[in-house]
Amino acid sequence: MSDSQRFPVAAHTLAYLAHRNAYSREQAVSSSVLAASIPTNPVVIRRMTTQLAKAGLLATCSGVAGGAWLLKRPEHIHLDEVLRAVNGCAHLGSAPVGAKNCPISQAIPRAVSHAMDLANAAASASLARITVADLLQQAGHQAENAEKIPA
Repeated sequence: MSDSQRFPVAAHTLAYLAHRNAYSREQAVSSSVLAASIPTNPVVIRRMTTQLAKAGLLATCSGVAGGAWLLKRPEHIHLDEVLRAVNGCAHLGSAPVGAKNCPISQAIPRAVSHAMDLANAAASASLARITVADLLQQAGHQAENAEKIPA
């Protein structure tokens, strides 16, 4: 999966588990069901859920009756921790090393790196204010509005 898709897939996975009220092993949702919701391959989901489990956001069990379930309520899962869990791509990249013997080329990478650090900090601060529950609430509102639109 590309770096640009890790965070959205992780957020979708967590929101789907919350939507399904998957809070215990008995309520676990299989990787194939999660994959169909996104849509992606179940292997992608299993890799993603492994990362989210390492971060303490969900638990998994393997096998025929395996799947994933949330360890935290959706109102307690902030999107900045989801991003960190999957090494997502809120980053803007990294500045290339400058050419030797050029004062601008030597100084600009540090200046660009500083600007990118500020942008990353701002993105993280914004995501820290949004929870998985907020995503579900917004999705529900959009679904209600979609039902009201005449065909």
